[in-house]
Amino acid sequence: MAESRTAWAAGITAVMMVIEITAGWLYQSMALLADGWHMSSHALALGLSVAVYAYARKHAQDRRFTFGTWKVEVLGGYTSAVLLMGVAFYMAWQSVERLLSPVDIDYDRAIAVGAVGLVVNLVCAWLLKDAHGHDHGHGHGHGHSHGHDHGHAHTDLNLRAAYLHVVADAATSVLAIVALFGGKWWGAVWLDPLMGIAGAVLVAVWAWGLLRQSGSVLLDANGDAPVAEEIREAVATLPVPADITDLHVWQVGKGKFACIVAVVTDQPLAPDVIRRAIGIHEELVHITVEVNRRGAPA
Repeated sequence: MAESRTAWAAGITAVMMVIEITAGWLYQSMALLADGWHMSSHALALGLSVAVYAYARKHAQDRRFTFGTWKVEVLGGYTSAVLLMGVAFYMAWQSVERLLSPVDIDYDRAIAVGAVGLVVNLVCAWLLKDAHGHDHGHGHGHGHSHGHDHGHAHTDLNLRAAYLHVVADAATSVLAIVALFGGKWWGAVWLDPLMGIAGAVLVAVWAWGLLRQSGSVLLDANGDAPVAEEIREAVATLPVPADITDLHVWQVGKGKFACIVAVVTDQPLAPDVIRRAIGIHEELVHITVEVNRRGAPA
């Protein structure tokens, strides 16, 4: 479903990209031209997202990928975020240049094309809407009570990247239309490049958020994830007192984690006891346990 919707969005975006760039060049609108170039990078990013899904599907059974191909999707999201950041810088540079050297704009035609572009972006956003705000967070039903929400772990970062690309397109389309109406009605020619700069800032903020989220997954920065605290709680409730001396947690799929836990005790404690205690948390799919006696040789 995600792959087919992203493919549709990529095709629609590519067609509209050509229309907007051509119209922006013909009608001398920097806001429209910036939106077109902005859309071109998004068409590339959406194509990248489709390629990522195809690659992940093709290599789903490849033994080289010990924990599956999920991180390929995360890598696609990270790459899309880098592209978004590049788009933001390009938009800002072009807009500042036009602010310093204004030109005449064919407002009526530029507005018409901008409106069509906005509709196209909204259609694409609708196609990809499941990427945003539907992380399917769940509560555990294993007989223990806590309110941790692991919804963020279920997010398809590749699909979310595609969604952010089209939402960014929609936002810049709105800004372009506002700027063009301002120039037509009030003669505010400076609004056109100014909205280009505003759009660049908005895109950069979204790109930075996606970079941080996908980069965190790629770098296995899960030490402060709720599941790490759940592991500590499980060890604290063992029938034999034990102290955690080493804990590593990393994400291996959507809502799925692996961990390595090393504990030290004063009394005999079987690793399987710890593994069962930790294993009640369904998001932990691979658990490695090491038990050491206190004062024993390393």
